[in-house]
Amino acid sequence: MKSELTFQKNSFLKRLTTMLRVDFKRLFRSKLFYILVATALLIPVLMTVMMTMMDGSVSVNPQTGVETIIEGPENAWQSIGTLPTADGMTMGGMDVMSMCNINMMFMLVSVFICLFISDDFRSGYAKNLFTVRAKKGDYVVSKILAGFFCGALMLIAYFIGAMLGGAVSGLSFDLGILTLNNILMCMLAKICFMLVFVSIFVLIGVSAKQKAWLSICGSLGGGMLLFMTVPLITPLNSTALHMLLCLAGGILFAVVLGIASKNVLKKTSLV
Repeated sequence: MKSELTFQKNSFLKRLTTMLRVDFKRLFRSKLFYILVATALLIPVLMTVMMTMMDGSVSVNPQTGVETIIEGPENAWQSIGTLPTADGMTMGGMDVMSMCNINMMFMLVSVFICLFISDDFRSGYAKNLFTVRAKKGDYVVSKILAGFFCGALMLIAYFIGAMLGGAVSGLSFDLGILTLNNILMCMLAKICFMLVFVSIFVLIGVSAKQKAWLSICGSLGGGMLLFMTVPLITPLNSTALHMLLCLAGGILFAVVLGIASKNVLKKTSLV
């Protein structure tokens, strides 16, 4: 009798599942992950309380003598986005709460992704991984999904912190012309849109490899190109259409930039 050796070829789904298991195990053991989520939770609490305490205070420019009255938030939902006017339009503002709200999480998640990826190349883990186990496409998809999970969790943590901050500061939770469905669609749209930013950050991260400082600077610069579109695409009065458009855009960016990230890994040195 002749014995034949057969080698089982791992499918893409099986390889991806293994890669995801490794990445999520590293994610949940990472101190940075918990620090960023805790930061996302505390920022809106501290900011809301501080701005409420400063409401009505006057600052004077010593050179011109011009007085500026600091206006604090009046509604808890201002930590999530700019309140729409009576006609349903969302007007952009330049006050602190309109510029520094939940949308900051789209930029903060870049720190996690860049450090997460650079650590792979700095330690030599990525080179060993591609040599004996995973393919470069599996690696990219896994990093996008892990980064998306972190970003989505940061958005949820910020939302919880905003509600806590509003309650502690005694702000109004009046929805006005908004509905709870608008708030839900707004959050879902932001979570879906997070996939766009994560895909950009992963591409920059695999391009910079072990140079964490370069990937973070590049990610912040690249993210700023789309940052100003976030309040326009995901307003407080979002509908299911906003969410679906963000989902479609997120998937499109993930596929296109994922392929670009894979090609970068194939055509560049891993060290």
